[in-house]
Amino acid sequence: MRENIEDYRQLFLNTVPLMDVRAPVEFDKGAFPAAINRPLMNDDERKQVGTCYKHSGQQAAIDLGNRLVCGDIKEQRIAQWADFARKHPDGYLYCFRGGLRSQIVQQWLAEAGIDYPRVVGGYKAMRRYLIDSLEATLQNCPLYIVAGLTGTGKTEVIHALSNSLDLEGHAHHRGSSFGRHATAQPVQIDFENALAIEALRVREAGHGQLVLEDEGRMVGSCTVPLDLYQTMQTAPLIWLEDSFDNRVGRILGDYVIDMHAEFAMLHPDQPEIAFNAFSEHLSGGLLRIRKRLGGERYQILQTIMQQALDVQQATGDVQAHRGWIEGLLTHYYDPMYAYQRSGKDERVVFRGDQPAVVEFLQQQAIDNQYKA
Repeated sequence: MRENIEDYRQLFLNTVPLMDVRAPVEFDKGAFPAAINRPLMNDDERKQVGTCYKHSGQQAAIDLGNRLVCGDIKEQRIAQWADFARKHPDGYLYCFRGGLRSQIVQQWLAEAGIDYPRVVGGYKAMRRYLIDSLEATLQNCPLYIVAGLTGTGKTEVIHALSNSLDLEGHAHHRGSSFGRHATAQPVQIDFENALAIEALRVREAGHGQLVLEDEGRMVGSCTVPLDLYQTMQTAPLIWLEDSFDNRVGRILGDYVIDMHAEFAMLHPDQPEIAFNAFSEHLSGGLLRIRKRLGGERYQILQTIMQQALDVQQATGDVQAHRGWIEGLLTHYYDPMYAYQRSGKDERVVFRGDQPAVVEFLQQQAIDNQYKA
């Protein structure tokens, strides 16, 4: 039998399969990227056992749990755990603290002829490890921040580097009024866990610095961890430049072509429903900045957008969307960035187009390598 494990670092670095035996409500509040929920108790059973524990103590709670999870229910859950164990012979199981629930699952699996190890300390210890590891990274690893006007391709720079953290990718949001995707964002804890794991892997690869995209504290509904955000506010800036036409084309690709494709994938056999959802998505993005645009300019851009949507639906041509994108850049995003940059100029250490910025940051990474 493989030993129970307490080496959380290797679990995360190697994306080891994890069987989370907590209740679904616990799992939904936060888990790890490699974890699959196979609960010992469902939410109602957990609630009953918790109430019993509070009023009558541990043994009474254990007895109640055995009465609630017995017979066919017990056999079904053991079958689910056994299936996971067979599919993931290199995996581990865990509960909240690595205590009673995971030990019961281990015992029942063993009685079924399957020895399967658990994570010592459980979810709570793994979560604490990730929080501490991100804090340690920030203390020992300098940051570079890629900044620039909307549409210059900052995310493309992040993806081109092996020592970057993709805030928008982990938040599943592009960080603007139009930044939502067709599917939901992760919960806050899942976002934080994914960031910490990526930072751990960057450090393990021997990098002595991290590169992030310039973001506000909120990326959609996800909040950048406070220590990380505060460090970003004083880090050197790399200013990315590109032409106005290229920026319009990139936004057209991201917010129109790619987003329509996302909704089409959600509704593969219902193109009209997919297009209506996509249209509502664009209209909602514009509506969210109506006050900042002003009523008259909002109406102008909303009319251009609707005309572009009509043309797209009728012919498939998306080029008419350039009109409202150009208007947003000229009258909203560029002035906003100019205002925000006014207090950051002294932090800019390099300016250039995408190839130049990537080359500069890659050279900085080489110069700042360390042995993990």
